[in-house]
Amino acid sequence: MEFIRNLSQLRPRHHGCVATIGNFDGVHLGHQAVLQQLATKAKTLQLPTVVIIFEPQPQEFFAKAPARLTRLREKLMAMRHYGVDKVFCLHFNKKLATLSAEAFIQEILIDGLGVQHLVVGDDFSFGQKRQGNFTMLQQAGKYNGFTVESQHTFILGNERVSSTRVRQALIQGDLSTARQLLGRPYSMFGRVRHGQKMGRTIGFPTANIFIHREVSPLNGVFAVTLHGVTEKPLAGVANLGTRPTVDGERFLLEVHLFDFDKTIYGHYVEVEFVRKIRDEQHFASFDALKAQIKNDVESAKAILF
Repeated sequence: MEFIRNLSQLRPRHHGCVATIGNFDGVHLGHQAVLQQLATKAKTLQLPTVVIIFEPQPQEFFAKAPARLTRLREKLMAMRHYGVDKVFCLHFNKKLATLSAEAFIQEILIDGLGVQHLVVGDDFSFGQKRQGNFTMLQQAGKYNGFTVESQHTFILGNERVSSTRVRQALIQGDLSTARQLLGRPYSMFGRVRHGQKMGRTIGFPTANIFIHREVSPLNGVFAVTLHGVTEKPLAGVANLGTRPTVDGERFLLEVHLFDFDKTIYGHYVEVEFVRKIRDEQHFASFDALKAQIKNDVESAKAILF
């Protein structure tokens, strides 16, 4: 899969494709259905597939946005599993925000990518003040030789699968529903870094994973499995939050691994959240925290083993 970082990186070889546009936050079952729809048309036309995304996501540019399900790197890793040929990432800034819908079509879809077929939602809007819509795209396609198709809606449990629905499930700690909507367990990726090493002083050393998030759809203590260190996943218990007992400020993912004492600093790992145990809370003393962590470990083991 090729990642094209911005408009300036487009080359003549990128001209001619089947494309779709969106945030694709979470790459859930609904997104996967769109990618399959795209791949089917691309096979018919014998053209590569291109997914057009934005960074930051438009809502993040205009206002305080809800927590992301996936960071850019996680999004790209997920898309790689679903046969996407190219991801074209547009830097969403003031210039792009004020670009007219007509200019977006001409500069990006026609001149930039040479789109032959476009798959978007029938409620899709774009361009300055969101003046562009599905009908405008269809009309532009008639004049410029590309076709426009409405993306299929994926229904699960009598409701449309959406990033908002996944986010709500995670906020509620409902990892089972989130898994159903995503088609896979919810996980986060990050690199193991040196921390304050407080966990080892109370008998529970942790792998400190910097996930580069200011806000998260998840918060609390979880039974988890960690991938990326050994051939088989490692079982553990994780705290995801700001660690109020030690007056933490940075959002951090800490994982205590069971029966594992190797040094893993520098590893880029995936933490799969299996089940929520409790909310994060403040403890009056380290002894109280230690006692609770012991209970959390037993709860996580009962879930995982």
